[in-house]
Amino acid sequence: MIATSIIYFVLAGRFVLPKTSSESSTGGTDPMQYFQNVYGLSYHLSELVVTDGSGLIGKQLDDVETTYSVRVIATKLSGEANRIGPGTLARDVDIQAGMVLGVVADPTSLTRFVDTFKLKKRPMLRTFANDLSSNKAGIAEVVIPPGSSLIGKSARNIWMRKTYGLAMIGIHRSGETLREGEDIRNMPFMAGDTLVVHTPWNVLPRIEKDKHFVVVTTEYPHEDLRPHRVGWAMLFFAIALSMVLFTDIRLSVALLTGAMGMVLSGVIDIEDAYEAVSWKTVFLLASLIPLGLAVETSDTAKWIAEQLLWVVGDMPIWVIQLAPALLATLFTLVMSNVGATVLLVPPAVNIGAGADPALFALTVAIATSNSFLIPTHQVNALSMGPAGYRVYDFIRAGGIMTLLFPAVMMLVMNLTY
Repeated sequence: MIATSIIYFVLAGRFVLPKTSSESSTGGTDPMQYFQNVYGLSYHLSELVVTDGSGLIGKQLDDVETTYSVRVIATKLSGEANRIGPGTLARDVDIQAGMVLGVVADPTSLTRFVDTFKLKKRPMLRTFANDLSSNKAGIAEVVIPPGSSLIGKSARNIWMRKTYGLAMIGIHRSGETLREGEDIRNMPFMAGDTLVVHTPWNVLPRIEKDKHFVVVTTEYPHEDLRPHRVGWAMLFFAIALSMVLFTDIRLSVALLTGAMGMVLSGVIDIEDAYEAVSWKTVFLLASLIPLGLAVETSDTAKWIAEQLLWVVGDMPIWVIQLAPALLATLFTLVMSNVGATVLLVPPAVNIGAGADPALFALTVAIATSNSFLIPTHQVNALSMGPAGYRVYDFIRAGGIMTLLFPAVMMLVMNLTY
C-alpha cells in the first residue's frame, strides 16, 4: 500500500494535487500578482550562473544593479555557504566566475542583463530552491513611520540589504511607485514611504520590533517563538501523554487537559488557540457524527450489508471478498472505521464460509482505512483547513487512490492466504 501510494503521487502528483494556499492567507492571492496589481511591479525570481569569460567578472553588485534594473538577493560561490539575509550580502560583493546569483527583476531587464554579460539562466531555482522558496522568503511591505531616525537617510547610507536583510526593489511615495533602475537607493527616506522589499521571512519578526519601521505584511510563514515556555510545554505534553497511556481517561479529555495547561501556563494565548482551530473541520465532523450514529443505530448499514452479501453469496470467491471491501469503503465515509469494522466482520466471515475466515475479517478491517475520497475521516478533515483544500481536491487526488487501495489489497491478501 505504501509503495503504491508513493509511486502514484510521485508520478501523478503534479496532475492531481492542487496548488492551494492556507485558509489563513489573504484570499489565496499570489503575492507576486498582488504586488503587480497594487504597485505595477512585474518582478520574477531567477537564478543566474556567471560563466567563464562573462563581462560581469570582477565587477561589484553596485556596479550593475541600478544600471540594469536588477536586484541580487542571494549569491553562492563554490565551496561556500549560500549568502542571503542580514550580514551576508552587500553592494561591495565582488562577482566571480562560477558564482550563482539569485536575482529579482522584471523579464525585460533580466533578459537584457543576461544577454549583456553572457550569463546562464537556469529554468528553475536549484541552488536557492530552499532558501528562496515561498515559505522561507518573499516580497514584503515596510513603512517608514514619523519620528524614525532613518528619515533623511537613504538605503545606501544604512546598507539596508546587509544591515537589515531587506533588499529594496521599489518605493511608493506620494502616489507614485519608483523601482530599481530609478536610483531609489540614493533617495532619502521620508515619513510615510512604503518600501517594497525582498527578504527572508525570519527577518520580519525582528524588524517588527524596530521602531524605525512599521511592517505592513503580516501574513507570512513564521512562528512566535517562546523559548522560556519550553519547560511548561514539555510538562503538559508529558501529562497528556501519560493520561493517554496509563489511565482509562478518554483520549479527548486527556488531550484537552494538556491543551488547557498550555493556555493557562502561557505557552500559547487563548487567541492563538482559537485561531489555530479550523472551524470548517469542527462543523464538518459535528455534522458527520450524528449521520454516522443514525446509519449505525437504525440498522440501515446492517440491512445494506446483509442484502448485498446475500446477492453475491453464490458468486466467485473474489467477488464475495470484494463486496465487503467496497461496503467497508462506503461505510467508513459516513461512520467511524471502528464501527464499520464491527458491523461488517461477522456477516463477511459468514458469507465466506469454506474460505479462510481471516481473509474476510482482514479484508473488512483494512478496507475501512480506504477513506481518501472525501474529507470525512478525521485525518483528512484536519489537513483540509491548514492546506486550503476543497472537497473537489480530495475527490480528484483521492479517487484514484480509492481504486488502487482495494486492487492492491485484494492481490496481496490472496497471494498471502
